[in-house]
Amino acid sequence: MFSNNNRNARNEGKSVMPTSNVNIIGSGTSIQGDIVCEGDIRIDGQVHGLVSTKAKIVVGPEGEITGDLVCQSADILGKVTGIIKVEDLLFLKASALVKGDVYTAHFEMEPSAKFNGRCYMEPEDVAAADSQKEKLNGRSVISAQTTEEA
Repeated sequence: MFSNNNRNARNEGKSVMPTSNVNIIGSGTSIQGDIVCEGDIRIDGQVHGLVSTKAKIVVGPEGEITGDLVCQSADILGKVTGIIKVEDLLFLKASALVKGDVYTAHFEMEPSAKFNGRCYMEPEDVAAADSQKEKLNGRSVISAQTTEEA
């Protein structure tokens, strides 16, 4: 009467889809240290340290990160203070506040979002080389040294 055989027979033909690996740092949670994960991550609490994933990062409206972000794509609604490296799309929503440099392939920003820093949309090796050049009276140190030597 209450046999499991019927239930097992129905489930044999169905394939079980793997669930998405989503990590959530809830509101009221504070983490001191680095977070490294494979799946998506949503941060509604506070993180002081590196946040790195091969997927997407969402910083909620109450979320706050003091440290660097490294990811495939990101939606930011909260506050981020640090360097942001996004391989694909970085999207700053209206309530976002970002203080730090951004390295990304695509950048979108709503009008009331706040961004204080530099944005690099070149391949990372070119952007890294440019960031190492220091300015001296409007000229790079490299060209100023060659001029002084001549």
